[in-house]
Amino acid sequence: MEKLYSPWRLRYVASGRRKARGCVFCLAIQGRPSRRNLVLFRGRENFIILNKYPYNNGHLMIVPTAHIGVLEEARGSALDEMMSLTVRCEAALRRAYRPSGINLGMNLGRSAGAGSEGHYHMHVVPRWDGDTNFMSVVHGTRVIPEDLEVTYRRLRPLLQDPPDAGSVRRRRASVP
Repeated sequence: MEKLYSPWRLRYVASGRRKARGCVFCLAIQGRPSRRNLVLFRGRENFIILNKYPYNNGHLMIVPTAHIGVLEEARGSALDEMMSLTVRCEAALRRAYRPSGINLGMNLGRSAGAGSEGHYHMHVVPRWDGDTNFMSVVHGTRVIPEDLEVTYRRLRPLLQDPPDAGSVRRRRASVP
């Protein structure tokens, strides 16, 4: 029998799923971006963070710095920046992992699957053809082959330099 080793999950599993003291996103943004808080980049009104319990390698989240639970309460500039950072995340993930697809999504409210109520965020998840295997289907377990520290070191440099905004506009203009 093969063993599945995921040491980063031990603290979470052993915790008995106790609620964190405060909002996990608000706590993460208190310090400077670091491997410890998983924050990869800080913008004016949003930040990019690794998902501590990822669906796949490179699972990112774009989170507003303001503790807001619904989109209608957000400032337009924060929503604009979120989409700009989504483009940056897509480019970084394509460069680092070469996924065959990327899922984008939000879960607003507990009944919609929000794991962190009261602080909306965008998930950016790289996907590959056949990335669902028997472990996910039969055992309800995801196998993540890359440690979060390695993912952090791989993505942080790619998210630091802003993409050429002009090239993004040119590409959009050339699409029929």
